Amino acid sequence: MPDAGRPKSPLTLSVPERTALSQLAAAPRTSAAMRLRARIVLASAEGRSNKAVADLLEVTPGTVGKWRRRFLRMGMAGLDDGMRSGRPRMVDRVQLGATSITGAPTSMADSGHRPSTRELAAAYGVSQSTVSRRRREEVQHYRSGAGISVATSRPAPPPPGDTELLSDRVYEAIRGWILSGELAPGMRVVESEIARVLGTSQTPAREAVRRLAHEGLVTYRPRLGNFVTEISQVEAREAREVRVLLESAAARRATGHAPPEELDLLRIEVQRMIEAAGHHDIGAFREADLRFHRQVLATSGNSMLLRVWRTLEPALWSLQVVSNAMYAGDWGLMARRHLDLIEVLAGTDPEDSARLFAAHARGESSITRPAGRPS
Repeated sequence: MPDAGRPKSPLTLSVPERTALSQLAAAPRTSAAMRLRARIVLASAEGRSNKAVADLLEVTPGTVGKWRRRFLRMGMAGLDDGMRSGRPRMVDRVQLGATSITGAPTSMADSGHRPSTRELAAAYGVSQSTVSRRRREEVQHYRSGAGISVATSRPAPPPPGDTELLSDRVYEAIRGWILSGELAPGMRVVESEIARVLGTSQTPAREAVRRLAHEGLVTYRPRLGNFVTEISQVEAREAREVRVLLESAAARRATGHAPPEELDLLRIEVQRMIEAAGHHDIGAFREADLRFHRQVLATSGNSMLLRVWRTLEPALWSLQVVSNAMYAGDWGLMARRHLDLIEVLAGTDPEDSARLFAAHARGESSITRPAGRPS
């Protein structure tokens, strides 16, 4: 029985479009949102269903469908943010004018009355809901004392993009501290302290911590609070054993069958690892590394392998936070070793691939032929 509903329009990329999207997906200075949209289009162009792309990139099928449709309708320009319905995104002070939005613009200053939200919206060129929200935020900002400089040994995150929600900014900041080891396994994650350091209320901090707990990076202990997830030696050993099984099985299935486009996605992640190593950005290195291996699982064509891998990822995050902090070797060399993995996937010997991926998953010092010994 044919699928119900209107059939999807085929998404075919020209060589210039594929090149531009691949560059966009790998550009380190491009926003994470734009990189994700480029990867959605690239994966969709391979003939994958929305659900398959969503599983691969850890987004919803609706998100995949949205950016697929926008690309089909508008091309590369469709990946840029346009006007959105619903709650407005954050608008910075430059867009709202040099003065606080709770005050009147210069053109209204002599009128002698407090301007309405409608008047302020018209003056600044934003919606009334944006004006109301900014007023509430400024009141919260004042009451919390967030404008006061607070000394801290932990570096504040870089200024966020204009379109990021406040909770997303806080989430990315905490996540970055965990991935970089600034917040080490076992350290307590105090929402009020995070809010104080980042200059926000506790609400976005609380939402961010909940997201991190859902990912497995934070663990809640009753009557004690939230802590960066720790992993015991037993859990670490068990996680590695499961990883060896998953990756060797995926490599065996994918060898000789991986489309060139999927191998290109793996090369993009290796390039990101190399760039992260050059900038000593261990958090970015970890992210690219896990994306690389997640892509290998997806390339295997077995959705159950990918599903089990994703349940294992929180343990792998914690394991990397601990092991990477003790690693004193060459990060660039570690990144380039992944090129050997791509080479065997492009070959014709499934057992060779399975062996190399198993050695890599066990953390052996050499994954090149012939097999190295455990370090």
